[in-house]
Amino acid sequence: MRKVLCVEPVIFTYIFACLLTSPLVQQFIYRRLWEEEYNSTFVSSGNASHCEQNKSSPTYIKQKEVQEKTSVFNTQLDVTGAVPSLIVALVIVANGDRQGRKLSLILPSVGALIAGISFTVISYFSLSLSILFALAFVTGLFGSMATFLGGGFAFIADACHNEKQKTTRIAVVDLIFGVVSGLAGLLSGYFLREIGFTWSFVTASLLHAINIIYIVFFLEDTVGLSEFQHQAPRSFKELLKETLSGVYMLFKTAPYKKRVLIITLLFTFMTYLFAMFGGSSLFTLYELDEPLCWNEVYIGYGAAAFASISLTSFLGVYLLSKCLKDIYIVFIGIFSCIGGMVMAAFAKTTLLMFLVRVPSLLCIMPVPVLRSMLSKVVRTSEQGAVFACIACLEVVTSTLSLSVFNMLYAATVAWFSGFSFLLSAGLCLIPLAVLCWLLCTSWNGEDLALLVPEDVSSIESMDS
Repeated sequence: MRKVLCVEPVIFTYIFACLLTSPLVQQFIYRRLWEEEYNSTFVSSGNASHCEQNKSSPTYIKQKEVQEKTSVFNTQLDVTGAVPSLIVALVIVANGDRQGRKLSLILPSVGALIAGISFTVISYFSLSLSILFALAFVTGLFGSMATFLGGGFAFIADACHNEKQKTTRIAVVDLIFGVVSGLAGLLSGYFLREIGFTWSFVTASLLHAINIIYIVFFLEDTVGLSEFQHQAPRSFKELLKETLSGVYMLFKTAPYKKRVLIITLLFTFMTYLFAMFGGSSLFTLYELDEPLCWNEVYIGYGAAAFASISLTSFLGVYLLSKCLKDIYIVFIGIFSCIGGMVMAAFAKTTLLMFLVRVPSLLCIMPVPVLRSMLSKVVRTSEQGAVFACIACLEVVTSTLSLSVFNMLYAATVAWFSGFSFLLSAGLCLIPLAVLCWLLCTSWNGEDLALLVPEDVSSIESMDS
């Protein structure tokens, strides 16, 4: 059977199924905690959910308590799954340079299939929410989203031989991520209203099953068979030691300027992701609360509106990369994020909340551009190591971000629910300052060419 090198359908299906499930799980937890608090069925009708807006009402106080409990519960759930997925992502993605990329795509897909089946059982039999913690840990052992995206980006980096093509194709993946998240978010509301939680989880599980079949039987690996694959199987401890050694050598053997650049770009990537992801992750809870009081369909509309941000960010990367260096594209994206978060902090009407997407139109640009910049400054044989670093940083950053912002939201929702968005905007100043440092210090002129190198050998020859 002839196999193909087209990994985009795999990424599309996996992300769609995961992001179809994600808002459903959040709303499932919210409704179950609501029912436990009120000892009654959650009410949702018309264009708004059961949402008390009279601040002097006892119901309003209980409503805020449910918001806080949901926020804390989500934080604990994310931390539970993040720890094992961090280790798995580091080992599997980094060893993809020798063992192939398909394993980093198959394992998370199998874990997501197990999670989908488990969610189906939990919702159908109304099992305890505490089971979700065990499920999160097991899913983390399969690598989760970090391993999948790390492997997917490394797969694309292997398949691209032109640097501009690499930036574009990585941006395409982020475009897929954004468009699919909007589509999945929009459909999740209708799925929930028409067929309920159980059958929605069944649908996501079927998509993961189809994806696994495609990966196993139709997708060709970018890394060919090597002597490593003919050796006897090694223990997990040996694989971990070899992986850490490979990542360590990535920094140790690199020239000084290349090493500083990699560390600086990783720090910039991490801090920006922390600020942007932390703020945007609160949108669902913010929209469920007063004065917006959105129901599942409106929340779906809000998620769908995010698709426009992904599309405009992709177009921004595609067009601006023709006339601007990567670092300036990142600047523009950060300012876009700041504008969107500040506006979200004071959005108190449905129209204004939808208009938050306008200043945020280019806020995703820094993510694919920073990935591409990091990919450009390492050798082909180091792609797995650098994407493993990125994947692990994504796990750590997203987990810390969710924990910090959810706990902060729980502490501030009673007096100013938009405070977390203002903090997100303020934190964006950190990566902005780091990039300014790159431009205002000795990293200019020919040194700045490191940010858009034509050949890796030219980087290494510039060691001071």
